[in-house]
Amino acid sequence: MSRLPQTMCGVQLTRHGGPEALVWREDIPVPAPGPGEVLVRVLAAGVNNTDINTRIGWYAAEVTSATDAVDGAVGIEAGGWSGALDLPLIQGGDICGRVVALGAGVAAPDLGARVICPNVIPRPTADNPVGYVVPGSEFDGGFAQYCLLRAGDLYDVSASPLSDIEIGAMPCAYGTAAALLARAGAGVGTRLLVSGASGGVGMAAVQIAAHRGAEVTGITTAAKAAAVRAAGAARVIGRDEAPPEAAFDAVVDVVGGPAWPALIAALKPGGTYAVSGAIAGPIVEMDLRQVYLRDLTLRGSTYQPPEVFAELVALINAGAIRPLVSKTYPLDRIAEAQEDFQSKHYPGKLVLIPPGGAHG
Repeated sequence: MSRLPQTMCGVQLTRHGGPEALVWREDIPVPAPGPGEVLVRVLAAGVNNTDINTRIGWYAAEVTSATDAVDGAVGIEAGGWSGALDLPLIQGGDICGRVVALGAGVAAPDLGARVICPNVIPRPTADNPVGYVVPGSEFDGGFAQYCLLRAGDLYDVSASPLSDIEIGAMPCAYGTAAALLARAGAGVGTRLLVSGASGGVGMAAVQIAAHRGAEVTGITTAAKAAAVRAAGAARVIGRDEAPPEAAFDAVVDVVGGPAWPALIAALKPGGTYAVSGAIAGPIVEMDLRQVYLRDLTLRGSTYQPPEVFAELVALINAGAIRPLVSKTYPLDRIAEAQEDFQSKHYPGKLVLIPPGGAHG
């Protein structure tokens, strides 16, 4: 390995707000790995709702609107998912990188290994068995040339035939989708409805569920229907259409908002609803009779059990699933990338490339 530089380029979040809260810097100190830690050179980092939601302070309890209705200018202090952030902060939860330095006591992964980590890293405690931390929220993430991570949180994907850019699109969206499908109990023969099916998490859920033998129906726009079908959906429903009632064993939802009651009505008696997002709005109206009279199960999903992410890594290393990456951007064009992401113009994933990162 070549000698490491003392400083690096990266993007720091300086406060909650719009894109102007993101500051490009070329003098950020390169962190040194301590015991049990690994320094990773970031090859590619996906664009996700989590990073935008954190930037605008959407996780604050006082925010009740859709993601695109928040301008981040309401004096929010505790806008991270777990409360106040330690600013400035390097965001970026999707990380595909290469190991360039090992801290004391680290036996694996090897120097030079290509690695990823979950976007939601388990940190269970006796008081909170589903405790977790998020790169780019509790500690600096992947929107820089280098990132410091615990060795035990990393998974080796050196064997995968997928490109660095493709893998950089997967930890958050595909990890979230895999956990949702596990909560929903989706498997062979499951009739599954997926909201937001052309987005990162939604399309990942379509792909993984179809790979596992589920019968998938995706909700999306007409312009993106072909991409959702190509991902494995047997049928596509338009966003303005009501899904058929009592037709699905499980619903995977990343949208929430006004369409939520129709998703509940779409479940068969005994069905399961699993949710990990609410970009259309976190406050919904429900009829509790719809839940208890039909014995429905409602499951929240953010925590990702290690075995779920390990199964995803096995799929990545086998090349069994491949993300749709619509566009890539140099890291210093992060504002443009996030604007394009929020426009919902592109299906699948958008990926940022730091200086010296992935090619092609």
